[in-house]
Amino acid sequence: MKKATAALAVSAALVLALSGCSAGGSSSSSTTSSGKAAAAGPLNIGNFADVTNWDPSKADIGFDGPYLSAVYDPLVASDGDGKPVPALAKSWDVSSDGLKYTFHLRTGVKFSDGEAFNAAAAVKSLEYLKAGARSSEAYGNVSKIVAVDDKTVEIDLSKRDDTMLYLMAIGRSYMMAPKAIDAGTLSKTPVGSGPYTLDKSSVPGSSYKFEKVKGYWDAKDFPFDPLTIQPIQDATARDNAMVSGQINVNYGDPTALKQAQTNGWNVASKPSMWVGLQFTDRSGEKFKPLGDERVRQALNYAFDGEATLKSIGNGDGKFTNQVFPAGGAGNDPSLNSMYKTSIAKAKSLMAEAGYADGFSLHMPMAQPFQAWQPVVDQVFKQLNIKVAWDNMQYMDYQANAPTYPMFVAVIAMDSNPVATVQRQINLPQWYNPTPQVDKFPKVQQQVDAVLNADPKDQATQVKKLNELITSMGWFSVWYQANNSYISTSNIQVTPVVGMMFPTLRQIQPKS
Repeated sequence: MKKATAALAVSAALVLALSGCSAGGSSSSSTTSSGKAAAAGPLNIGNFADVTNWDPSKADIGFDGPYLSAVYDPLVASDGDGKPVPALAKSWDVSSDGLKYTFHLRTGVKFSDGEAFNAAAAVKSLEYLKAGARSSEAYGNVSKIVAVDDKTVEIDLSKRDDTMLYLMAIGRSYMMAPKAIDAGTLSKTPVGSGPYTLDKSSVPGSSYKFEKVKGYWDAKDFPFDPLTIQPIQDATARDNAMVSGQINVNYGDPTALKQAQTNGWNVASKPSMWVGLQFTDRSGEKFKPLGDERVRQALNYAFDGEATLKSIGNGDGKFTNQVFPAGGAGNDPSLNSMYKTSIAKAKSLMAEAGYADGFSLHMPMAQPFQAWQPVVDQVFKQLNIKVAWDNMQYMDYQANAPTYPMFVAVIAMDSNPVATVQRQINLPQWYNPTPQVDKFPKVQQQVDAVLNADPKDQATQVKKLNELITSMGWFSVWYQANNSYISTSNIQVTPVVGMMFPTLRQIQPKS
């Protein structure tokens, strides 16, 4: 069942960010008397998916983290909490109006093809990312990128954007060699300034081997040598590889979690995606029942999220009815009791809305979501809702599901609360193509209050928005599923909310 969760999270991460990567944090590796980082032995990662693309403008930041962070340096990295930290940018300044970011760059850094990293190279990469099919999400409000001098870059915004730096940090600011950008060869041959280079002996889709870069500027944070990343989609094969010692870091499905207990391995977990019903027509323009707040509220009362987490999610997650990550900024634990499970209350609300006899609808279904289908069937039957499931291939689900009034969803989250507001509520996404915020004046007003708030007051405004949409049944969230990672006793992984696999900066020797 966890395999189903993982499969969908991959799909969600293709568009989110989470969905998807991070960096930062201090290393626990030791250094030699000469100041050079001591080797920490081999790191063999068993990833559940192959690299999406070696070109950072096309890559997925959800699970490409370990691949890309091996060969590229970001301008801005991320710590284990998703907060931006210095990388190739030693520091940055933000103007008082939030419309100008000034980045102060490291010097003496070179790309693997010998080209120097400087402001001109940074501008080249940033312009390339701004035009990228996927990477452009971070730069939607950027009006100008200029090199002030050889080690200073300015980014001007057309309007304030409190998510740009966050998105840059989780995988949208990898710096690429200028000549490689011009050659258009990055998709197959990555050329960055990262701690490793991709070895020619690598076998695409099977095993990627990396050679450590001598004299790398941040060697202490990348102590492992050698490094191998193996995409192993089959969970059983991946778990067997962990037991046999072929890999020493594994994505934690239920079997892997049990293996960790038996073998004394480390387990690291953090909520990464919410599970429940995504509503796509809250105004009722195409499907009248969902336009009634009482129907949406009924669908919140009807589902027992705690029981579903235990029975289908294997208890690997957190019970909450919110899209803001449990334990993080924006999530309010007091709201979790707002919809205490009650079929009687759900039926009463349905009757008040004029749907005592229920209604009929079609919903999409694909193999990764079948684990939750019986739960939906059972609840809908109690509410006299007649559902016809339209079965489709998994790859078609992402394109088709949003055309239905609601669908079973597993959607990646963000650690940054403003990014959550934008991605989950305000801006069109694959899972929310018509947010309809403008149809709800109170929601629109509060979204604007968040986006325009004084930084000191923004958390309060986010909390108000979360309370408002939760009370309106904006979603039917059953629980939040964890991303869990298994590592041998000498390795510690730090999960990052929304990332299917963290970057190498979050995989460190355990002290």
